[in-house]
Amino acid sequence: MKVLMFGWEFPPHIAGGLGTACYGLTKGLAKNNVEVLFVMPKASREEDESYVKIINASDVEVNTRLVHLQAFSEEVQFIEVESKLVPYLGVDEYYRIVDQLNSGILEDEKMGGKRKYEFSGKYTANLMNEVEHYAMVAAEIARNYNFDIIHAHDWLTYKAGVAARKVSGKPLVVHVHATEFDRSSDHNRNDIVYGLERYGMQEADAVCAVSDLTRNIVIQKYGIPAEKVFTLHNAVEPTGKEVVREKYVEEKIVTFLGRVTFQKGPEYFVEAAKKVLEKVPNVRFVLAGDGDMMAQTISRVAELGIADRFHFTGFLRGADIDLMFGMSDVYVMPSISEPFGISPLEAMRANVPTIISKQSGVAEVLTHAIKVDFWDIDGIADAIYGIINYPALSDFFAVKGKEDVDNLKWEYVAKKLKEIYRQTMEKV
Repeated sequence: MKVLMFGWEFPPHIAGGLGTACYGLTKGLAKNNVEVLFVMPKASREEDESYVKIINASDVEVNTRLVHLQAFSEEVQFIEVESKLVPYLGVDEYYRIVDQLNSGILEDEKMGGKRKYEFSGKYTANLMNEVEHYAMVAAEIARNYNFDIIHAHDWLTYKAGVAARKVSGKPLVVHVHATEFDRSSDHNRNDIVYGLERYGMQEADAVCAVSDLTRNIVIQKYGIPAEKVFTLHNAVEPTGKEVVREKYVEEKIVTFLGRVTFQKGPEYFVEAAKKVLEKVPNVRFVLAGDGDMMAQTISRVAELGIADRFHFTGFLRGADIDLMFGMSDVYVMPSISEPFGISPLEAMRANVPTIISKQSGVAEVLTHAIKVDFWDIDGIADAIYGIINYPALSDFFAVKGKEDVDNLKWEYVAKKLKEIYRQTMEKV
């Protein structure tokens, strides 16, 4: 079985959990004898291709005339005639180009409108244009590669998946790692993103959601039939080595790691920290990440008078994450709405006792993590206090949490995904 997969990021250059999940899933699929062609907007040439073939969309030459015609192929029947007519040219310009073609000065291929699109592969102000161009590249790739099924990750790649489906006729699976209802409140919903999400889910033959929580959102808020939506929980990629537990300070360290945005609930982490410090002043709190709420969060820390107990590291990746977890005594994820949440798995893999919000998909698969409502600042503070003050409690959650995570493997997730592929291919 061969899969044409569209993603927006892939390790080592990632902005969050999406790239990490894509890597783990492709590696798991390889262990289940599934070949993956992974398309990304801009490859760095540093990607691990041991288990996957990377296609760099920035290197793909697109025949823009074919792509534009494809959009109307279902509604309009075209009859091709041999002609050198070019739109929007005057008579003199037309005959000049014909003379150049006849003389060999101008290659006929140039008239086909072939070009490459240079992608940043980032989340920039030009993102929507890149999404459109990525779909054009996807159609070109679908014409030139053999595969059995298409898999598109999150809204950024849904149009690409649909374009590939229309060109190839092969079934499409879209993967929902987060929805607009997770990223924004109902009042601040981005209707363009919501529309793209709904379009991709409607056009898909199957939808994979990273949790039951997300599956319910897909069914209820996007109107997708329940029978084509499958829950596919994430896992954690084993590093092959134990995270070194090494402290450089005597104080207990409590860590938040994630994007500093509305969705992740950094304000609840700060408010809980204030309550803990009122009882145990000898604790350090680390906020590792970056995002649009960073300035607001720093101001609130200063306002509460706890700046001397707070450390802001900025965005961490790779070895720096392992180093941070190696120093941490508690990990806290107070997300307001978390479709899944891979970072708690990474913390527990490093033997760090973990506190997570009940409003997270990962809460569905973890037994030995403390689960608290995101808004319950007192509950979060009490859980932190208990872990840092009672060694037996801390050791229990460290050991049992590691056992939980060791049973969550990407190859098991991929085996379930392969079955979803098989069922979808039989239906189409």
